[in-house]
Amino acid sequence: MNQSETRSGRLLKEPENFLNRDGIQKVLTESKSGRRDFIRKAFAAAAAGAAVPAAIAQGNPVPIEGGDPNILQLPEHSKGLGQGVATEGYGKPSRYESNIQRRQSPGLTQTTQASVSFAPLQSLFGIVTPSGLHFERHHQGWWDIDPSKHRLMINGMVKSPKVFVMDEIMRLPSVSRFHFIECGANTAVEWGNVAVPTVQYTHGMVSCSEFTGIPLITLLELAGADLKNGKFVLAEGADGSSMTRTIPMSQILSGEVLVAFGQNGEMLRPENGYPLRLIVPGIQGVSWVKYLRRIEVGDKPYATKDEAVHYIDLQPDGMHRQYTNIQEIKSVVTTPSGGQVLLDKGFYNISGLAWSGRGKVKRVDVTVDGGRNWRQARLESPVLSKALTRFNIDWVWDGKPAIVQSRATDETGHVQPNYQQLRAVRGTRSIYHNNAIQSWLVQENGEVKNVQVS
Repeated sequence: MNQSETRSGRLLKEPENFLNRDGIQKVLTESKSGRRDFIRKAFAAAAAGAAVPAAIAQGNPVPIEGGDPNILQLPEHSKGLGQGVATEGYGKPSRYESNIQRRQSPGLTQTTQASVSFAPLQSLFGIVTPSGLHFERHHQGWWDIDPSKHRLMINGMVKSPKVFVMDEIMRLPSVSRFHFIECGANTAVEWGNVAVPTVQYTHGMVSCSEFTGIPLITLLELAGADLKNGKFVLAEGADGSSMTRTIPMSQILSGEVLVAFGQNGEMLRPENGYPLRLIVPGIQGVSWVKYLRRIEVGDKPYATKDEAVHYIDLQPDGMHRQYTNIQEIKSVVTTPSGGQVLLDKGFYNISGLAWSGRGKVKRVDVTVDGGRNWRQARLESPVLSKALTRFNIDWVWDGKPAIVQSRATDETGHVQPNYQQLRAVRGTRSIYHNNAIQSWLVQENGEVKNVQVS
């Protein structure tokens, strides 16, 4: 390898705080166009207020001459006493990482209580999403519920209707499993064209955690559920939207569906459903009912409002398709990705995430020329069923324009489609279940842009 191939390139992370409040507010008050244009203009206004010098400073260049003062001069933290133990009763990130936050997309909704916050995928490592960075989706705001007053009812086609308090649930034998959760509307704004600039906003409605709880089948058996004639359950949440979803009994019998109280080794966060939520691996996030208060066993789908009117797929002929709950095979490159800048030619590690609601990710291929040539990426362990999988691949950037894409395949043989393939079946007016291949354009100046090429 020559020198350019062995030299590591420098990557400028996108400024996490590039969203300017004044710019966003201006767009919110003045916009009279459609949703995708609305969001696009909001980001354009926000980007106009970006602090470029502060972003460039993140490059942290090493002096060529005169020596590096960060080596030659002993820093304060090497000469004195640091902070004592337990000064922070609950640990928090370094102040230098405080800009890494889940963020709300400007112009997406008119009220924050019925909105989404996006996880900063570009700033995460491995497969686990920290609880404080886990994406949020609420239909009527989040609550911090007193667990001593929370109740879970099991009724319907059962011999003995039950009401559980939290202590009773947490005394039962529990299991812990890693699973991704993805909102069915993840990547929704990209159906027609490019709408948002960074991976946080294109794909940030997905997260992965270790969840701890009781298999739902255990609670149903305690209530004497009719597992032969009961084909479905209705899960109901305790928030103001009374979120209700139909869950097929076939998914529950496997033991996969959990009534969870724990996340990443601690109790659920309030915004993630504290004190109880449903875990339905591989199924769109709206079925993971938060603030879970009731499970009803029945013999037919319940066709609730969020199943009959919302969370349905618009087809090209105008028909609606219901109960398309499985999150299909999907992947995205997180580095390099939109908003980042490659400062030098040389070696880079292309990294990203892949996931499938049908099981394990089997393979991820990566291209840097828009799909003409593909190379197989490394899948980093662990590779778990219905969980995020981290992939990496080596790349030497020659300074010329490049289009970076990833394409995932799961263990059932399903392959991630490109936009042409997806739109041939689904059209361009849909919202949910956009699992098309994402394209990032690396320009000659090193700037990375969100584009669609197929």
